[in-house]
Amino acid sequence: MVRLTVHLIAKSSSFSKFKHIKIPFNILGDLSMCRNLTVLYLYDNQISQICNLGFTSNLTHLYMQNNNISCIENLSSLHKLSKLFLGGNSITVVEGLDELKSLKELHVEGQKLPRGEKLVFDPRSISSLSETLCILNISKNNIDEIWDLAPLRKLTHLYATDNQLQDIQELETVFSQWSQLRLLDLNRNPACYKSKYRDRLITACKILEDLDGKQINELSRQFLINWKASKDAKKKLQDGEDIKEQIPNQLTTDFRVGPQHPFAHDRSSSLSKPSEYRKHGVISRADQVQGDSRGRRDIYSSEDRQTLKICVLGLF
Repeated sequence: MVRLTVHLIAKSSSFSKFKHIKIPFNILGDLSMCRNLTVLYLYDNQISQICNLGFTSNLTHLYMQNNNISCIENLSSLHKLSKLFLGGNSITVVEGLDELKSLKELHVEGQKLPRGEKLVFDPRSISSLSETLCILNISKNNIDEIWDLAPLRKLTHLYATDNQLQDIQELETVFSQWSQLRLLDLNRNPACYKSKYRDRLITACKILEDLDGKQINELSRQFLINWKASKDAKKKLQDGEDIKEQIPNQLTTDFRVGPQHPFAHDRSSSLSKPSEYRKHGVISRADQVQGDSRGRRDIYSSEDRQTLKICVLGLF
């Protein structure tokens, strides 16, 4: 049986016209003759390095899952690439995607990671993909947080099953920024087993249609959104009342303080020298209290009124 290689394919007169090629070999060969390639299948091989793709500038789909790739590299010339499949390799860092300005789908699920490690994301690549990436598959990668993915605001589909996500507050915060998210699969994450998990994510994702493989009924979504709005309004009202109760009435406090208060001095001395309160056009404390009290007598106790009466009479 003849083994199919790039060299053998190159002998074909129509080689340069091929748009779809599946090449089953261990080391990625020279594809300089494949200038018209749009789809390249290289999955289920033993490829350890991404290379020799510089001439495939028209490539839109690249399938390289289930190989031995440990580093995402040499993809900068693939400006038209829209779908990249790298699942089942040995990648530890999602990087090297800075120049892929047309990438809409990225599949990096099920990486063969060292024990105890998780798949991490290079901020530069995530930032570059923020305006184009719509579908992301990061399942089975021991991921325990997704803050680094927050810039991906164009995402419509996220597959993140079999990871270690458990902070629902974090999930709500990130997902609420993805206004176009329609499908979300978080099955078999610790967060899935927490109280109100489904309700909280449905209210956070305004147009989500499918959560963990279950369709979201629009009537149920609206009920949950209204319920959350009502709950937030009640909490806001309660918080406002609590703050109001904590603020003391300044006038009432003035009459109930100890010896530091001006009226706590010898009363007879104050009554015998009313002129001291009026010299140089200064308005006395009693005058001020008297004026303030005309429309607010209901806030004083009988003891407060008696004290006020004595002070005012003494000044006149």
